[in-house]
Amino acid sequence: MLSLSERFFPGYNWDRATGNIWEATRETLYTSSISFVVIVILGIALGVMLYITSPLGVSPAPWLYQPLGTAVNIVRAVPFVILAVAVIPVTRAIVGTYIGPTAAIVPIVISSVPFVARLAETTLLNIGQGKIEAAHAMGATRTQIVFKVLLPESVPGLIALSTFAGIAVVSNSAMVGAVGGGGLGNLALTYGYQRFDYIVMTVTVVLLVAMVQALQSIGDVLVARASRAQKGE
Repeated sequence: MLSLSERFFPGYNWDRATGNIWEATRETLYTSSISFVVIVILGIALGVMLYITSPLGVSPAPWLYQPLGTAVNIVRAVPFVILAVAVIPVTRAIVGTYIGPTAAIVPIVISSVPFVARLAETTLLNIGQGKIEAAHAMGATRTQIVFKVLLPESVPGLIALSTFAGIAVVSNSAMVGAVGGGGLGNLALTYGYQRFDYIVMTVTVVLLVAMVQALQSIGDVLVARASRAQKGE
């Protein structure tokens, strides 16, 4: 008796398709997980620096804020696929190649860190000035204000932006497949599009949507818990 797959898709090589999908999923998870960690760390650190040196920060420094902000805006303005191609020499210098899941990490990080930095800066700017002034009045140093007032108060917002970063990383990891980054994006392009394999294309889309939905759900739960913790509930 024929199975459902054999009945509706006669002659389709399910073993090859399953192997390709599994390998592409593994590559995407590898690229996304490493990129996510690096982006969150560097992005929040850069965002803190932007906040501190901004006109509304705890230590305004226009000579540093202006060029730093301009560099961030320039990178943000470049579409990801173009950026991935433009930084190929940088990628090759760092990892020794510009093809594969490891090489894909470099353009993803370069592209996403400025976005996360701006979101982190905005999150910190939304902290009430009264708390900062109170810390100043108690004799707190700039470092103490950042690590004992600003960052603890902005935990829910930082978790929310980290969720955004994770979703952006999954999206970019798929797009970088178009320029040799491997993963689900490359699978969808080479098998789903170029070979007209709509089964692979459909499964790829479903997997990407599932990853994004899982990240958003986890982020929502963590934001809710952090918000309740701040309120003492």
